[in-house]
Amino acid sequence: MKILITAFLILSASFSFGQNLKFKIEGQKDTTVNLVRYFGKGLYYADTAEMKNGVVEFDGTKQKPGILALFLPSQKMLEFIYNKEDVYIEASLPDLMGSARVKKSEENKIFNKYVQFVNLERTKANSLVERRKAFDADSPEYKQLSEQIEGTTKKVVTYQNSIVDNNQGMLVSKIIKMSMDVVIPKAPTDENGVIIDSTFRFTYYRDHYFDNIDLKDDRLVRTPIYHNKLEKYFSKTLMIQHWDTVIKYAFQLCDQFTVGSDMYQYNVSWITSQYEKSKIMGMDKVFVKMGERYYCGETEEGKSKAPWMKEESLDKLCEKVNTHMDLVMGAVPPNIRLRDTTDVNWVDFYSLKSDYTILYFWDPQCGHCTKITPKLQTLYEKKFRDRNVEIFAVGKAVGEDFENWKKFIRENNLEFINVAVTDELYNAAMKDARQFVPKYTTIKSLNYQTTYDIFSTPKVFVLDKDKKIIAKSLSISQLENLIDRLQKKSDLPKLFPPNTEKPDEEQMH
Repeated sequence: MKILITAFLILSASFSFGQNLKFKIEGQKDTTVNLVRYFGKGLYYADTAEMKNGVVEFDGTKQKPGILALFLPSQKMLEFIYNKEDVYIEASLPDLMGSARVKKSEENKIFNKYVQFVNLERTKANSLVERRKAFDADSPEYKQLSEQIEGTTKKVVTYQNSIVDNNQGMLVSKIIKMSMDVVIPKAPTDENGVIIDSTFRFTYYRDHYFDNIDLKDDRLVRTPIYHNKLEKYFSKTLMIQHWDTVIKYAFQLCDQFTVGSDMYQYNVSWITSQYEKSKIMGMDKVFVKMGERYYCGETEEGKSKAPWMKEESLDKLCEKVNTHMDLVMGAVPPNIRLRDTTDVNWVDFYSLKSDYTILYFWDPQCGHCTKITPKLQTLYEKKFRDRNVEIFAVGKAVGEDFENWKKFIRENNLEFINVAVTDELYNAAMKDARQFVPKYTTIKSLNYQTTYDIFSTPKVFVLDKDKKIIAKSLSISQLENLIDRLQKKSDLPKLFPPNTEKPDEEQMH
């Protein structure tokens, strides 16, 4: 009998571990409702249930801790904290959050009171700001209202600190602390009270930006708050938008996470994706370096660095990373050694002794190329040639394009270097490339389209005297302006002023 009682107690205890998420919504008809979850800024469906008589329940054991929300067909949401405890909240339409009454859940009793307090104080502050607009900045009324606004802010901060201090270990405490800015100390001064470093406040804020966030706690990335903090950190407000600067701080942040954790996945994924699609020249270097460090290869235990990705997708990403590794800012791209229009002479750009080299890929049948290439000749003839700036142009010249290529060069009097995988070279190499490699050229040269990721033309890279990439994806006017500026000739009249360009015609990829 004692054994049976013991077994019953164990069984009963196991059932008590279940977490029930219950909601009662006044004014809502019987319908299908959803439970949604956050992952960074993304909102995803987590569960579905039927609401009857305004009441709906979900099994909390299916969910990970963080901020979730009851999502009604009317698109209205009731956000709440889930941290492995029973939750029971009542609310009324149309203002779910404003009318929310927490019947069960210690986390949400604190959270709900906090949300309502902050909303009330925000309303007061906004009203004061509107009233202040009617007065001059030096008027007594303006100063008085400013003091009231500041007082409201201090009141909120004091309330936040009280929650954090009095609820250590609770998720709500960490979430509220995460939303708070770090306190910046006074800047150091010399013996006369003069600030020693004018950038102190900025650098301290940036260097301590994540102090209020437990980066080891995956629950925090399952809130919309974390993404807002992350996005601000990498914005131009806090960070110089230069690829090497972004890479430095991205590495510092992501190296703190455990490989495979939700924090790791979200931060690595967001930063990598953000700069892969960036329109700012050179930012693709961030994508490449992030891919190399956090996606490609394996951990010391032989596991994938990106376990959330499907193998096929990961292979494609790493293939792209490997291709672009030598095509980012500061890299020396692979040499190209091909035949010129004689179809006999071999020419390469590593051998050029120019101060700057413009590596240009084009196609005589490409509409944009036919407009841009003659303008390059004009720049070369009237500016670049006499200033030791060389243009190394790689054209498409296989099949019928061979004669088209030579004809275009002849008719437009292109005097810069023109090379190509000629039709004869292509056919011979297809039979046996060993007759050319390595005696005359390289496999990378023969496969330059793959080597340089040339799947659309025109495409341009600007190289310095050491053949390092210093610019790419420029328009004609941008190219002219860049070279003039680099050679300290910015005051020279422009052959192609920016206002004469049509972006869809002049941009080189």
